[in-house]
Amino acid sequence: MEKHYEEHKGKPFFESLVNFMHSGPVILAILEGFDAIKVVRKLVGKTNGREAEPGTIRGDFSMSQQNNLIHASADEEVAEREIKLFFSQDEILSYKKDEELVYSKDELEKLKGG
Repeated sequence: MEKHYEEHKGKPFFESLVNFMHSGPVILAILEGFDAIKVVRKLVGKTNGREAEPGTIRGDFSMSQQNNLIHASADEEVAEREIKLFFSQDEILSYKKDEELVYSKDELEKLKGG
């Protein structure tokens, strides 16, 4: 957790944040798809649970700026760093996705540049 939040090292909340993140079980996941980061961050809601929209995870279940229940990578660069921090390559599973269950054929062609 200290490495994960190293950009906050030296800030007044660093130690309590790291302690909170060690306080209970966590679920780690790598999610992928078109606009995955944008979509997940919208689902998660604003960092401060008191400001997050109802219907988001933080908006429905958090009242805290710091102890806000869930983390989502800010962008692809951050996601790549965080994936390497928490997963070894052999822990990342590959599988064939049936994308037509998630996207229409028209969307797939457009998203893939076709």
